[in-house]
Amino acid sequence: MRRPRRGNVGLDVVLLLHLLGCLAPSLVSSISVSSPAEVHASKGDTVSLSCTFTSTSRPTSKMTVDWSYRPPSGGPPQTFFHFSSRAFPPLEGQFTGRIQWQGSPARGEASISLINATLNDNGTYTCSVRNPPDVHGSPTSHTVLTVTPKPPGIHFSDVAVLLVFILLPSAVITVILIGRMFCPKKHHNQSKAYRSPIEVTEGEEYGIHPPGAKVKRATCCDLYLMDSDDEEEYYNLKKGPPMDEGFAESQC
Repeated sequence: MRRPRRGNVGLDVVLLLHLLGCLAPSLVSSISVSSPAEVHASKGDTVSLSCTFTSTSRPTSKMTVDWSYRPPSGGPPQTFFHFSSRAFPPLEGQFTGRIQWQGSPARGEASISLINATLNDNGTYTCSVRNPPDVHGSPTSHTVLTVTPKPPGIHFSDVAVLLVFILLPSAVITVILIGRMFCPKKHHNQSKAYRSPIEVTEGEEYGIHPPGAKVKRATCCDLYLMDSDDEEEYYNLKKGPPMDEGFAESQC
């Protein structure tokens, strides 16, 4: 039986170690981070920037999450949020007071929320996750945020203004028109029953007055206040026997 040469054994060991060295990173570096490619929002909305990750290693206190922002004009990304055992929101810059941590490392969540989105928030957001020993693979993911002006809407106050300035005047005009349709006829009937300030007794319509009765003469003011129908009726009633020539009685 022939023994293997030592040189050949040494070469096989070197090849095996080299192969293990090449495969070792792929066995431990299987972390993967994913997020939506695009997110659209309106001005003033609260935007959810989602980020999830998978790792062969269980998340520990060494796991870190970083969020960075790059404006549409370009330039290097600027980190504005960091997580390591606890959240570290931005203390300065355009995102101050507007970032909330929504992640849960145990469930593979590394999401954040952007409060009161503005047009200046348009740009690319990058989520980076590190979970040693998984430090290779695809630890980053990018999301393009597009914020547009909020479309105008009808509020309750606008509806109330429309009701006050359109419906209310229309209702008033309608009531006035209806009143004008019925009031003239009613007024005409009332004018027929209207008696002049001069009390008319029985027989007066023929110009006959009881003996000793005092006849109240109409004044100019009374004649002025009469309706046209009453005035004509009054003059017809007052028209008595023709008076003697050369005699004229003044009514004023």
